[in-house]
Order: sequence, then structure tokens, then C-alpha cells
Amino acid sequence: MNFSVQPTLENDIAILYPLQADDFEALFAVASDPKVWEQHPNKDRYKRDIFMNFFDGALKSGGAFKVVEKASGQVCGSSRFYDYNEAENSIFVGYTFYGTAFWGKGLNPSVKKLMLDYIFQYVDKVLFHIGADNIRSQIAIGRIGAKKIGEEEVAYFGEPSRLNFVYAVEKKDWLK
Repeated sequence: MNFSVQPTLENDIAILYPLQADDFEALFAVASDPKVWEQHPNKDRYKRDIFMNFFDGALKSGGAFKVVEKASGQVCGSSRFYDYNEAENSIFVGYTFYGTAFWGKGLNPSVKKLMLDYIFQYVDKVLFHIGADNIRSQIAIGRIGAKKIGEEEVAYFGEPSRLNFVYAVEKKDWLK
């Protein structure tokens, strides 16, 4: 891999900073709302010890971000790059969550655009794991042009496996 999966990315709506250990409290303040996780495969991430495991996995991934709303400077969530596959020249984007105060305000498509515009300089395909019951995220990922290509059990860091749908966006389609 001859590119960084943890650059600082910025547009007029959001800034993505490489996740640091001292970001825990700010992110947990966002993640501690059970509503954030109600459609996610692991619904108890609002609990401190469960979120700490999630956060540790994010740090160890080496590709996680703290997402900040540019206008207010507020921490609003997290996302990450993971599972780069050199043979297929693909990478996953996921583990994304945002505080409910930021839902429906264009933050998610803005963050996904930042991430995809950046990573498509280096890969040909971006994949997404979306929980089978996470209708909100399935709709959102479809709006950016991702297509469902399969289903698989995903073992999250330190958590049980859950059924996920796999979505993909091809570089050639993104650049149109």
C-alpha cells in the first residue's frame, strides 16, 4: 500500500482527523446515545465498556477518523478505511456513526464524498458493510451510488459476528 488510509481530509462541511487515543471522551459523548445504534448490528455500543472496545478497534485499524463539523467545531462521529485488498485494489469504508443532532443535515454524504474522492486516487473499488437491519444506512449508501453485491457474516473487533450486506462503488462510476 503506497498511500495513507488516515490523512486529514476537509471540505466546507466536515474535517476528518486521524483518530487519536485522547479522542475517546469526545466520541463517547456522541456515541452514548442509544438511538445512534438502534439500527446498527451491535446495538449496545452506547455503553461505555462496549464503546471502549469499539474505539480500541478503531485505533488499531490505523484508518479511523474523528469527524468534526467544520462550522461549529463539534465532534459529530467517526468513520474509517479498513481491509485494503491489494490483489483486488479495493478497500472498505465503514464503522461510521454520527450523533443524532447531525442526521439529515448532509454530513454523511459530505464525509463519504471526501473519503471516496480521496481513496479513488489509489483504488478501483470501495466496499461497505451495512448491517442487514440498518435500513437508514442502506438508503444512505444507495444515495451515493453504491450497489448491493452480496451478504456476509462480519466479525467486528471483539464483538460477535452479524449479518451484513456488502455494497460497492466502482471508481469508473464514481468519476462520472
